[in-house]
Amino acid sequence: MSVFNRADDDGLSRGAKAIVALPDRGSGSGRDTDARLAEAAGLAAAIGVDVVEKLAFRLRDPKPATLFGSGQVDAIATAARMAEAELVIVDGALSPIQQRNLEKALDTKVIDRTGLILEIFGERAATAEGRLQVELAHLDYQAGRLVRSWTHLERQRGGFGFLGGPGETQIEADRRLIRDRMAKLRRELENVTRTRGLHRARRQRAPWPVIALVGYTNAGKSTLFNRMTGATVMAENLLFATLDPTMRQISLPGIDKAILSDTVGFVSDLPTQLVAAFRATLEEVTAADLIIHVRDISHPDSEPQARDVEAVLAEIGIVGGEGGTPIFEAWNKIDALPPEEADRVLAEAARRDDVVAISAFTGEGVDTLQRAVAERLTHGSRRYSLRVDPADGGAIAWLHAHGEVLSQEMDGDRLAIEVKLSEADWARYQAR
Repeated sequence: MSVFNRADDDGLSRGAKAIVALPDRGSGSGRDTDARLAEAAGLAAAIGVDVVEKLAFRLRDPKPATLFGSGQVDAIATAARMAEAELVIVDGALSPIQQRNLEKALDTKVIDRTGLILEIFGERAATAEGRLQVELAHLDYQAGRLVRSWTHLERQRGGFGFLGGPGETQIEADRRLIRDRMAKLRRELENVTRTRGLHRARRQRAPWPVIALVGYTNAGKSTLFNRMTGATVMAENLLFATLDPTMRQISLPGIDKAILSDTVGFVSDLPTQLVAAFRATLEEVTAADLIIHVRDISHPDSEPQARDVEAVLAEIGIVGGEGGTPIFEAWNKIDALPPEEADRVLAEAARRDDVVAISAFTGEGVDTLQRAVAERLTHGSRRYSLRVDPADGGAIAWLHAHGEVLSQEMDGDRLAIEVKLSEADWARYQAR
């Protein structure tokens, strides 16, 4: 069910004209206004909506009825009329009442940031799991918006049972249907979570580490994924080009086999409904041995975007630093920087041991990133003395592929091997 659709029309088609209205609350987030407007236009473009004008309004006193002040509402209405816009996108959160009142005042459809992101996810979800997650998030969002001006919701149904009574209004029936559907979807997603858990447990028993790519949407994760794996995952200059996680086998220096996972991009003000619905997918990140945080270092809001990603990671229980999952930063798109700025970024990255500056598009720095990731995965390796059956070729090959074999010689009927392994690889070896 699209949030564009209403009972009295057929919804919006691709290519529809829209205006973006940004409520600037002056929250001190450090975000650039032009970049925020450009991001909202990019979100709209992701579902084929043509943004013809972008307006920012400073909100000192948000209005409960319409969010914007009366003069600002008039300015939006004039701009929409002049541009013949069919849609107004409010780049912020609207209550159901504010959305309804703005539609009446502007005489056009209105959608907020949450609704827009849900539209993108609804269009992009390719797997059965993705569609379940999006539908659950969509229904959660729609449940609070049954107060909108849909006339059929005011009808009343007849009562049931011997006493009759006023019966059930259509709005109550719709809410009940939504609640029932959401309960069914949650049960299905619980099965998905259990299945993913089994797959993760199987991978953890397998002799290879898992690396997860995370980052703000359009930071270049899928381009880097394709560069490192030789895959052809959809990688476009488009927000939320990737929704469903993809995994591929790769080789790294000193590591014969590892699994690289590409995940959904994050975004500022990511709807809470989506974080909850996609928790099963995001749990793939929590099981990773190492996380590569891909950042678009050429973006004016690169720092605030990084904070948004870190906030979502914290929300799903991922904490970096000592005792947490190692997080490595890939400062991407250095090819898009002016030469002097690129030199400054390269120098800053060289001073840090948890950052590599790269261009996933040209390949610059990717080899350095792979070496750094391999070193981080094998960091803290310990020396182990093993006695192995010389006929166990699989175990011997595994030790050579995943550890640093220091010595190997026959000792009676056993093969004595001195090898350096990380704690994770030692656990994997024992699990074999």
